Amino acid sequence: MNGHAGFQRLAMLGVTLAIFAGVWMLSGCGGDRQTEPSRIAPASAESKADLPTRTAAVAAAHPLAVEAGLAVLERGGSAADAAVAVQAMLSLVEPQSSGIAGGAFLLHYQAETGEVIAFDGRETAPAKAESGMFLNADGEPLDWFDAIIGGRATGVPGVMPMLGAAQERFGRLPWSALFDESIAAAQEGFPVPERLARFAAGGRWPQANQPDLIELLSDDDGERITAGQIWRNPDFAQTLREMAERGPRSLLEPPLSTAIIERTAALPLPGKLQQADFDAYQPGSGEPICGHFRGYRICVPPPPSSGVSILQMLAILEHTDIAERGPDDPMAWLQFAEASRLMFADRDRYIADPAFVDIPLAGLLDPAYIAERASLIGDRAGPLPGAGRPPGFEFGEDEGFRQTGTSHFVVVDSEGNVVSMTTSVESIFGSGRVVGGFFLNNQLTDFSFRPDIDGIPVANAVAPGKRPRSSMSPVLVFDADDRLVAALGSPGGSAILVYNAKTLVGLLAWGLSLQEAVDLPNLVALGENFFGEAARFPEPVLAGLVELGIEVRPGRGEESGLHGMVFHPDGRLEGAADSRREGTWRSLDE
Repeated sequence: MNGHAGFQRLAMLGVTLAIFAGVWMLSGCGGDRQTEPSRIAPASAESKADLPTRTAAVAAAHPLAVEAGLAVLERGGSAADAAVAVQAMLSLVEPQSSGIAGGAFLLHYQAETGEVIAFDGRETAPAKAESGMFLNADGEPLDWFDAIIGGRATGVPGVMPMLGAAQERFGRLPWSALFDESIAAAQEGFPVPERLARFAAGGRWPQANQPDLIELLSDDDGERITAGQIWRNPDFAQTLREMAERGPRSLLEPPLSTAIIERTAALPLPGKLQQADFDAYQPGSGEPICGHFRGYRICVPPPPSSGVSILQMLAILEHTDIAERGPDDPMAWLQFAEASRLMFADRDRYIADPAFVDIPLAGLLDPAYIAERASLIGDRAGPLPGAGRPPGFEFGEDEGFRQTGTSHFVVVDSEGNVVSMTTSVESIFGSGRVVGGFFLNNQLTDFSFRPDIDGIPVANAVAPGKRPRSSMSPVLVFDADDRLVAALGSPGGSAILVYNAKTLVGLLAWGLSLQEAVDLPNLVALGENFFGEAARFPEPVLAGLVELGIEVRPGRGEESGLHGMVFHPDGRLEGAADSRREGTWRSLDE
């Protein structure tokens, strides 16, 4: 079974899980506590057809990406059309985070029918991939910083074929009309963003010292680009012209695919991609997986996305009084941290590509199992939690934290159709290797480097044609009347899961605005480590956490880049952009 078939098989399970979760909430298991109203207004008695037409809007990680999406919407394009334009521009202005040679997960909401479709654009391993491809001659895992710049780290890129599938189904404009703004910016130049300049300058990321990157991100005098400087990428402009003319699979066909194969075949750690791998690639699509929290239905993509882990974490938190405590209570953050640790322990053991392993999804969300996991949360930080034993299969535990280059954006069109999409090249600037003015992904390092642990197979081990587990988890939120009330997501490696969960808790449990929820301090509890934004926490909260056995240490990996929108019944949009990055949101009415 290929990755596309596995996604469809598991996506169909999403219907069952949504019904299962709904029965669980109605039965009172974890849901017997009085649900307090959030600040999101409930749906009125009027029908969906009578609701006001929403204005079109975009929230993304850079103003130029927002403007590119709005330009397409203003020309009559749909949310799916605008998503293509946003990704093309992000590939230019934020190449350290995402690109046309990366991968993505997308949730599409169709306002007319209420249908949600999950699209899978995750990369695949080559047919000649071997289970030990990330082990050295002694059978030990390669050093991660060596592996991420190797040719074998690159998988078949899936984001553009995935966007092509979504746009073919829901687009209104020709594919060729979606690249005008990004082609112009690449050809004529744009001011270098501060984040791009910061990562391009060097530092501990080995990609920044690769010859390809230095050549691409240097000015005419051979100096690294600096913030505010006008930078042009004519090679990328030409790549976008080819893509506009030849369609979403142009990256998977010669001459671009040939150039990618040749570049990944070079030392160090040459890869094994062949044209047959590109020819075989198909994006996945199907039902999302949905669970419930505080009376709301939360929908995420199925594996190999780890979105189900967000649902599990929220389900565990339903067994606590976190909603009554609020963000200024150290005990609330203790509960959040302990639920995070439990979630990560299960995620690292069980989540992988469903085309290759049987994942105990129903077991991970089983009410009795959730209650069992929640019972481990006490009034102090507990001992190191291991993975639980949900009804299902047993696997060896994978490594936990990954640091990645990723971005998230949300688009809504004038008809109320919505795209929530998380997109990535994996590490900062991917592998640091360049073809056609864009960086190649190194997503295959999201596989477990070890194929087994003490003889027990690892679910997320490398296999030919397999898709690596991903933390990318775009989110859609619905109320009890199935009205779409929010769309959001974040970059941040494995921390994506808790960044999204934090925002959902703030929005749905603590009654904060979306921007207030985004601005809450980040806390990532994984194993024995409690990483977080100590400077953002109030001092009484930090002191209280210390008394509870948690010392919040400065963060690890990328900062969050949360972007999202709340949709009110009167048609009003409430957007949010993470101040930790350079993003913004804007509607056509502004």
